[in-house]
Amino acid sequence: MGAQSTPLVAACLGQPTPVTPVWFMRQAGRHLPEYRALRGSGSILDAIADPDLSTEITLQPVRRYGVDGAVLYSDIVVPVAAIGFGVDVEPGRGPVVADPFRGPEDLKRLRPLDVDADIPHVVRTVTQVAAELKGTSTALIGFAGAPFTVASYLVEGGPSKNFAKVKSLMHADPKLFAQLCDHLAGLAIDFLAAQVSAGAQVVQLFDSWAGQLSVADYQRFALPSTKRVLAAVAAMGVPSILFGVGCTEHLPAMATSGASVVGVDWRIPLSEARRRLGPGIGVQGNLDPTLVLAGVDVAMEATDAILADAAGTAGHVFNLGHGVLPETNPDVLAEVVKRVHAGGAS
Repeated sequence: MGAQSTPLVAACLGQPTPVTPVWFMRQAGRHLPEYRALRGSGSILDAIADPDLSTEITLQPVRRYGVDGAVLYSDIVVPVAAIGFGVDVEPGRGPVVADPFRGPEDLKRLRPLDVDADIPHVVRTVTQVAAELKGTSTALIGFAGAPFTVASYLVEGGPSKNFAKVKSLMHADPKLFAQLCDHLAGLAIDFLAAQVSAGAQVVQLFDSWAGQLSVADYQRFALPSTKRVLAAVAAMGVPSILFGVGCTEHLPAMATSGASVVGVDWRIPLSEARRRLGPGIGVQGNLDPTLVLAGVDVAMEATDAILADAAGTAGHVFNLGHGVLPETNPDVLAEVVKRVHAGGAS
């Protein structure tokens, strides 16, 4: 089945679909017993470096749930780790940087990505997953981190509560911060191009921390490099999804990013998100992941409400408003998928 005939790709292009496509951020992960049995311990970067393991983990939720998208098992810091910037992912904490970005001299540490030398394992994983999905209605989703969010990790040295270091750098030396984001945009473009060349049919750009910025700062410091990445994706001939948490006030600006679809968290109804985005842009979301923890009845009621809010409009991809929580019951997510594919309560 061709890329444009899958429900997910069609929805991203604003075309009618036989069912509302559904997938979940972090659908391949700790909430699945088969993942825990296979994954073992150690850094996620070590698991990503094993193409056979990554292929199997990517496909596990497709087999269990029948979702319309298989999102590559990877991480947004893979490119900066691959070029030797000194990034690791600590279990339970997230990306950490041994020697954070502090000044102009650190730009020299951000060399271009050599796909063949740096990420052959990622290319092999995408190729293998694409081969497994060939002839099915499930699209392969590649992804990368948006420059601002990756820059936040590099400057802060890890996850942050107030993002003081990155905000200080942005305002104290906006030229340097723009150079940093420009380097990271180049890495993201090369990373996504490698995935698309190997078979990814849709890509998502995660700007997880963009919601920490004011509207003015988002437009000044984050949006330009995001636009550069998404323009390159458009030239690759695949649709794109831009996602951030806490970005309801940024939606009008995100509408200018060049994304085919904008992911929406649970803080705003999809109909209001569409109004803020304007015509011609799809929406993805936006079930609160904590509601899945409340059981099937609560999850079904919330799912029905989202489907009703999106009814009659093309370009809706059902998802959570953020990633699947580790304590999620897979059986509840399976019922969500069934409900979405059925079009809601009868």
